[in-house]
Amino acid sequence: MASNDPEVKIIEISRVCPFINSPQSPTFFSIPLTFFDALWLKFPPVESLFFYQLTDSTRLNFNSEILPKLKHSLSLTLLHYHPLAGKLTWHPHADVPIISYSPNDAVSLLVAESNLDFNRLSGDDIRESPESRHLIPELLSSDESASTMALQITLFPNQGFCIGMSMHHAVVDGVAAIAFKKAWAYLCRQLGNQHPSLLPELTPFSDRTVVKDPTGLCKKCLKNWLDFKVSDDSELNQRSLKILEDLVVIQNSVRATFKLSGEDIKKLKEKILFKLQQKKPTKHFHLSTFVVTYAYILVCLVKSKSVEGNKKFSLLFLVDYRNRLVPPLPANYFGNCVLTRFATLEASIFMDEDGVAIISEKISNMIREIDEKGIHEAVEENLESWGNMEGEEIFSIAGSNRTKFYEIDYGWGKPKKIEIISIDRTGAISMTESGDGNGVEIGTVLSRNEMEIFKSVFVSGLQDA
Repeated sequence: MASNDPEVKIIEISRVCPFINSPQSPTFFSIPLTFFDALWLKFPPVESLFFYQLTDSTRLNFNSEILPKLKHSLSLTLLHYHPLAGKLTWHPHADVPIISYSPNDAVSLLVAESNLDFNRLSGDDIRESPESRHLIPELLSSDESASTMALQITLFPNQGFCIGMSMHHAVVDGVAAIAFKKAWAYLCRQLGNQHPSLLPELTPFSDRTVVKDPTGLCKKCLKNWLDFKVSDDSELNQRSLKILEDLVVIQNSVRATFKLSGEDIKKLKEKILFKLQQKKPTKHFHLSTFVVTYAYILVCLVKSKSVEGNKKFSLLFLVDYRNRLVPPLPANYFGNCVLTRFATLEASIFMDEDGVAIISEKISNMIREIDEKGIHEAVEENLESWGNMEGEEIFSIAGSNRTKFYEIDYGWGKPKKIEIISIDRTGAISMTESGDGNGVEIGTVLSRNEMEIFKSVFVSGLQDA
């Protein structure tokens, strides 16, 4: 945390509650978790950094204008997103954990100042991964309860500021998290209006009763966590809500961002399609930007590892089920509504001369098969997959090339850089649209040696495309 770094100084510790002078101000409420939520009960939080370059961000300007606007608009946003001001609890006699809120609950907000190099931290080049952690607040959790969100706003005098967000994964998925961020930014821009209000598409639908569970999937997901052991000799607290600190530990890790331009992606699609049509000329292939980007990065990652060809790797991506349920959920449903799709393959497949094409076809087929399974079968498959992948290296995706992260403008311009920080805990790869609107950005956290090899493979592969 920032308080342990002499170059990041905490200057204020505060709590922000939903705006109290409003008929919409919440009093007491509780929301039970659904099976979609329970799947992520102890998973590391969703952590992100939004860097805003602003040379006018002096201490005076920051304290008199920027910070007050961010705080007030946050308070207004929490009127709509009040679960994020609450906490997660699991009462002794309750079957399912709940998100609860009472009038004394609030979001923890740290305000910090840093003399670190803003441009380096918000850049793409290889840098020490732990540095970014000083800009992210800790999401508190214990056996009895867990915070649902924590925030940190860090000023880099005369350079800019960044907003660090840590959000409980059992409370939000990526779609819900980005909706909150867009709503907060929208209301911050509207503060000059007398009665700022949210757009309908940014107003959350929080009724969890619309997720039906006649077969007891939620209890099965919770049992999966109750049976989970970090190690063979670990002590189990059957109802502990303590979040797992890390799923993956990478020693001496470094972080970097790589970009595929629109032209790069076009060339990759053409090359992949040519190779696939040579082998299966009558088949139709769905090669989206997501498919070819993920396949290319997977091949680069496996080639960066010093492994035998029979070493197994698992690829995994999330699927939004909002419009796949019967009846479908509203697009603005606030909560988790994602399941995983996964496959396990040997390293030799990734390292094949046509590895990118082979993996692209595999991912394309996995996407096409999504709607062939009912929701019960899909959840059971998710529970089984996590057990079967134990001991295997997993390459998952955090974010999406369709999130439009770079549209999140609080009134001082669009972000210079977006970082999904939690990939250093989960081993995932981050994916967002490119900041310049031309292509895709990929975030990676690897050991320094693997990162150097990955960079070389990534660049040379595009030259051959």
